[in-house]
Amino acid sequence: MNFNKLLAPLAIVVFTIGAWQAFQWAGIALAAGGVVMWVLLHFTRMVSILKKAANRPIGHVDSAVMLNAKLQKGATLMHVIAMTRSLGALQSDKDTQPEVYRWTDASESHVTATFVGGKLTEWTLVRPAPESQAEATPNAMPN
Repeated sequence: MNFNKLLAPLAIVVFTIGAWQAFQWAGIALAAGGVVMWVLLHFTRMVSILKKAANRPIGHVDSAVMLNAKLQKGATLMHVIAMTRSLGALQSDKDTQPEVYRWTDASESHVTATFVGGKLTEWTLVRPAPESQAEATPNAMPN
């Protein structure tokens, strides 16, 4: 069971009961104001992250290698979107679990991330095969 989903409502209830015991109705107003402020802070952060991501191409990241290095298991999708400043290109079917997103950089390297319940569970970095030495070096001029 995911206890993190129960932690915030439980903290709100405990805070409200404590406020009632300390200040009666004024405490309830204080608790309600605190909860509304907390919700507004999270909403404002989400909107600003999505606003920045809206101005970038879907599934694009500056460096897939750097994204791979920064990812941590358990990170939320919103946190990854904030890191990449781009919405990921959805690879799985819409509204199915797990959700699979891909971010690609200019060198065609890409990171494919799997999210279960909005939390990052695994990711892979794929880099294109390097060109062969014959193609990479220019032909020598004959003397």
